[in-house]
Amino acid sequence: MKLLRVGTAGAERPALLDRDGTLRDLSGIVPDIDGDLLADASALARVRAAAENPGVLPALDATGLRIGPPLGRIGKIVCIGLNYHDHAAETGAEIPAEPILFFKAPDTVVGPDDGVGGLE
Repeated sequence: MKLLRVGTAGAERPALLDRDGTLRDLSGIVPDIDGDLLADASALARVRAAAENPGVLPALDATGLRIGPPLGRIGKIVCIGLNYHDHAAETGAEIPAEPILFFKAPDTVVGPDDGVGGLE
């Protein structure tokens, strides 16, 4: 089972790719795949139960359907740079004495075939 968010940018809906490769609509089970879902044990249990019997979920026609970002309503994205020796070596940088923290804008999380920053 794979959880996906599918649809046009900004209007993605939750979906499940079942064992047979059929895309199933999860919007009747959960409103989105986001932090609230991941923090809600009962909602995750509903998703697991649906995944065990995917035939109860409506099939979606995947033809031309865009796969969106993996999570909706993303807030802060905190990153750690040069966090392992090989990464520092790749960049030619010294290994930092302390972690290098930086932020990314939430709109930098995109679907697998989306352009980054408007670049296609």
